[in-house]
Amino acid sequence: MTTASKPYNNLPLLPPKVDVETKKILQKTIQANRALAELKAYANIIPNQSILVNSLILQEAKDSSEIENIITTHDELFRAFSVQTSNVSSSAKEVLNYREALWSGFEHLQKKPILTVNGIIRIQEIIVQNNAGIRKQPGTVLKNDKTAEVIYTPPAGIDVINKILKNLEVYMNDDKDAVDPLIRMAIIHYQFESIHPFYDGNGRTGRILNVLYLIHAELLELPILYLSTYIIHHKASYYKLLQEVRTKNNWEGWILYMLDCIEQTAKGTTERIQRIKKLFDTTAEKVKKELPKLYSKELVEVIFSQPYCKINHLVDSNLVARQAAGRYLTQLEEIGVLKSQKVGRDILYINTKLYDLLKG
Repeated sequence: MTTASKPYNNLPLLPPKVDVETKKILQKTIQANRALAELKAYANIIPNQSILVNSLILQEAKDSSEIENIITTHDELFRAFSVQTSNVSSSAKEVLNYREALWSGFEHLQKKPILTVNGIIRIQEIIVQNNAGIRKQPGTVLKNDKTAEVIYTPPAGIDVINKILKNLEVYMNDDKDAVDPLIRMAIIHYQFESIHPFYDGNGRTGRILNVLYLIHAELLELPILYLSTYIIHHKASYYKLLQEVRTKNNWEGWILYMLDCIEQTAKGTTERIQRIKKLFDTTAEKVKKELPKLYSKELVEVIFSQPYCKINHLVDSNLVARQAAGRYLTQLEEIGVLKSQKVGRDILYINTKLYDLLKG
């Protein structure tokens, strides 16, 4: 157990020395796995999966950053991503850094299917845009936002932190105890949050680690399950249950929370995929009917790859030359599929129905 004002240097190593497979946990694990398997299957119905990954990563980046009080709007974020200009707010930049970190972690995992401390450090460096690395100086505490009361003091001392991180790395990659991966993900998330190894960016790094672990465990093929929206809606319970593991050894309550988080998020994401697919098919039929000479499946995929499109997107996709690209986008606006908007020097074409679907 821990004392709030003292560094938790005796944070127990993994695996936990308690029963993490109680009857309630196992029942909930079945439900969460079923929802996750359905999501994995439905992800394959999207013809171009970059459509799904781009939209959901941006949503997660926004929500995960919001937990850390980094607030930006969908509109600002989508435009910043599409135009890729330096003229965006600091909040939008932080959200885009999160997206880059998540994508970098996923690509690295594809090349080398192992989760490492060095990989976690790389993710955090991209999020915070510095290389301060693991905490070396004491003094880091977690406080109640309203009362400033110290709630928890994470381990202090580089040797102590490195030892616990190394144990976490071993646990993430070694499943000899046969505990269900979803239960293990909940345990990993608690441990990382409790180690709190960095000066900044711990929460966002930990939430990226969640989805990377699910891919590592082969429960997902793409980074499309993001738990931040659920955590925002149940934020008080999230922090309460994290603390109860430390103070009351309440692993069951914490694991049940995370399993419900996975189940509800998987169901919501599956429903969103279904709506995206329906909108994609409806739009494709409309373009084919009203602009038969212009229509191609690849063109519709480009205007669905993100809510905002511009001439370069069509050119870079090798669909048409620049002059023709402008004509294509104008014609798509004329039939109501897109709506143009001038942003700085750029003219963006909004896929309004996709935009409304993603921000809802």
